[in-house]
Amino acid sequence: MNETYKNLFEKAVKASENAYAPYSEFKVGAALLCKDGTVYTGCNVENAAYPLGNCAERTAIFKAVSDGKREFEAIAIAGSSNDDMSAPCYPCGACRQVMAEFCDSNFKVILSDCVLTLGELLPYTFSL
Repeated sequence: MNETYKNLFEKAVKASENAYAPYSEFKVGAALLCKDGTVYTGCNVENAAYPLGNCAERTAIFKAVSDGKREFEAIAIAGSSNDDMSAPCYPCGACRQVMAEFCDSNFKVILSDCVLTLGELLPYTFSL
């Protein structure tokens, strides 16, 4: 994994510290790299009514989109129920579909020690 992606993953780990996860106790952080070099972070935010929570990946993407960003290069995702962020934390289907809305199939998804493309994670997307 290149140095840029390692740094992005470290930012995702740091973002996970802000997670609000009193129900699952599974804290997730994400760091989204825009093509202009800007990085947006996000964490998961749970709610007693489970469908009202939001994943870290979508939090980061929605923050970027709300700032007018539309071109993204990569996202790093770190999650764990303890302090060990070495196991991959794969994005859920909803997050994969939101990524597909804004990114092409070559968009990189960084999971601890591996890098996958969005096309590998979601080969058949809903799109325009």
